Amino acid sequence: MDEQMYKILPRSDGAILGVEVSGTVTIEEEKELIAKANELVSKYGKASFLVVLGDHVGVSFEAATADIKWILTHMNKIARLAIVTDSKLLAALVDIDATFAKLAGISEKHFDSNELDQAWEWIEETMPTP
Repeated sequence: MDEQMYKILPRSDGAILGVEVSGTVTIEEEKELIAKANELVSKYGKASFLVVLGDHVGVSFEAATADIKWILTHMNKIARLAIVTDSKLLAALVDIDATFAKLAGISEKHFDSNELDQAWEWIEETMPTP
C-alpha cells in the first residue's frame, strides 16, 4: 500500500505543476501536493496546475477536505487549471466548476487524454514569472 498515487509530470516548470493521479490519494499525499503548490505560489505569486486523472481516481475524505480548503484560501493565487480526463462525468463537473472558477479569476478547462499536448500548451500560455 506504499505505492504513491500521484506523480509529478516531467514537463512541470516554473509556476506550473503537472500531476498525474491514479488510485486514491491519501491525506499524506495531499499534504505533499499542497506543500509543492505553496512553494510555487510563494515563489511566483500565482501558479497554474495541470492534473491528469486516471480511470480509477479517488480521494480520501480528509484529502478532499484539505484540497478544497487550500483552493478556497488560495483562489487568487491560481492562474489556470487544466483537468485531463476521459471520464464524461468528471468532464461535466469541470465544465460546471469552470463557471464558478471564472468568478474567482481562475481559467479552468477540461481536455481529453488524447489532448494532453494541447492542455500543456494552454496552461503554458500564461506562465507567471517571479
